[in-house]
Amino acid sequence: MSCPFATAAAVQSAPLAGPLPAAYPEAVNRRYRSIEDPAVVRQILRRAEEFTPANALSTAIALSPAALRILASVRFALPPVLASASGQAHMSVRRVVAGFFSPAKVQAQGSFIEERVRGICAELEETYRAGGTVDLADRLAAVVPPEVMQKLTGIPVPPMEFLKRWSQHSLELFWGWPDEQRQLVLATSAAEFFVWLVGAVDESVGREDGNLYATLHRAGVDQRRIVSLGYFLAIAGQETTTMLIQTAVFGALADGRWDSCADPQTGGQASKDVVREALALASSVPTWRRITAVDAEVGGESFRAGDELVLRLSGGMPGSPDDDSLAFGYGIHRCLGAGIARLETELVLSATARALPGIELLDREPRWNHLLSFQTPADVKTRLQDGAPMPRSQKGHAK
Repeated sequence: MSCPFATAAAVQSAPLAGPLPAAYPEAVNRRYRSIEDPAVVRQILRRAEEFTPANALSTAIALSPAALRILASVRFALPPVLASASGQAHMSVRRVVAGFFSPAKVQAQGSFIEERVRGICAELEETYRAGGTVDLADRLAAVVPPEVMQKLTGIPVPPMEFLKRWSQHSLELFWGWPDEQRQLVLATSAAEFFVWLVGAVDESVGREDGNLYATLHRAGVDQRRIVSLGYFLAIAGQETTTMLIQTAVFGALADGRWDSCADPQTGGQASKDVVREALALASSVPTWRRITAVDAEVGGESFRAGDELVLRLSGGMPGSPDDDSLAFGYGIHRCLGAGIARLETELVLSATARALPGIELLDREPRWNHLLSFQTPADVKTRLQDGAPMPRSQKGHAK
């Protein structure tokens, strides 16, 4: 795929950077209308009563009866809450959740993130020194976001081996186009996660430690909606930040900007620039969904009640590497995790570049994973460059 920009190597191969219909199968294009113009997207997101988020947690394609039976066997249900709710039902929950992601609480995570990254990089030194390969998507990007989410919210996080499988399978089930056989695998995994989550919510509500689930319960949010929120936080919250870190690290290495991100004086700004471009041109969440509630007209385009829309938030021909204003949505449903996702990615990138100055990519044109609303390089495999200095040893790390 050719890229309209020369600034970010990650964009050159990002599947959702080009026209959206070209990246989707015909079944998806028949169901959804892609809206690419950022001015129209802003108006749609601003008019939340006419264009609702009711389909935000619907499956991108219809599931088979067999897959639905698997979900029904555990009473799987995701009632509207936060990203999929409207009106007072949305605002009442949003006010509670926003308190856990305040600017002060987000900024307070900075030292933990940097120390944790230094520790992870120290653990990778032996592999690099021995001439081995390290996938920073798996060994770094996947590790930090769940830990930060747990520190911010106090909610339980599944063991890593379960979390990655459950979250990735759920993303594919709800935002992908799996065939009927694949749906059975994904539905079984989603059912396992749902059962675990119900137990985790029950346990958390009973604690008096101010965790997110207990706070929502005290605010009058019923258990079914708390579980729905927890499901979304796990599969979209931490996983999308993992994806963004992968994209930013890949982009910095592929563009030859790794040394700039490592610079003690200017590395912070260089990392901010890389992350801003990743968000603007190849975000991990480049689209989001809406459904039209009533007949409406926006920017000269007509919409009929029931129209399902895919709205571009990142990339595309109208995009600019300096404009990431839509990357986290717009209006009353703008992502509450925007601040922590941006900060986390910037700090992980700069701290990793400082700790691992001599590494290089094995593959500058990796395979990308992509779904209706998500994309990321499948891996970020690295090695120590020939003749490069060994990674700088880092003593101690946060657990």
